Amino acid sequence: MDEPLTKKALTFVEQELSTDVSHDYWHAIRVWRLAKRIAEELKKRGAKLDLEVVELSALLQDVADHKFPDAAERRKRLEAFLQSLPLSDEQKKHILHIVDNMSFGKQLSSSEELSLEGKAVSDADKLDALGAIGIARVFAYSGKHNRPIHLPEVKARKELTTEAYRKKPSPTSITHFYEKLLKLKDMLYTEPAKELAAHRHRFMELFLEEFFAEWDGKR
Repeated sequence: MDEPLTKKALTFVEQELSTDVSHDYWHAIRVWRLAKRIAEELKKRGAKLDLEVVELSALLQDVADHKFPDAAERRKRLEAFLQSLPLSDEQKKHILHIVDNMSFGKQLSSSEELSLEGKAVSDADKLDALGAIGIARVFAYSGKHNRPIHLPEVKARKELTTEAYRKKPSPTSITHFYEKLLKLKDMLYTEPAKELAAHRHRFMELFLEEFFAEWDGKR
């Protein structure tokens, strides 16, 4: 993606993502970097992708997310921003389709097919919910929303639909690992992302092993 277009997108995203500590500007940057890495690796392996669509979708994917109370207004600003860019109508539609269909919550119930570009972005977003960064984001979100770390009597929900996931967040930080984070490795689309996920997933497993040992006073 050419530098002026990148700068425009970065400026727009920084303005829009300034209120949520776990879905902030730096989350967008990390997803962007991971999406580029995945897309470039896919291209090396012979795939054909529109890198502009990948990069812009990765940067913009959280701007109008359902979690924001003003999501409808944010969506209008997102569409207006896209219209201001020197992209084809097809690219703009493609970006919006990715933004609308790439999330974990959407994937729980939707059968909407993602393009390879969309799969790269979706995988990048999931990777940023894994590993050390994923653990940090869980507790950053929980602190902001006054969510308990752990309640032994509260169990994780085994089956979740898009509606249930969006309507009622995980009740504790620890249940969130079992309702979402530990499932992500097996929901990835691309081989490069699966390769990156293995270490991050194991890191979370080790964290939980240590957490429960300390919680129970064994260490």
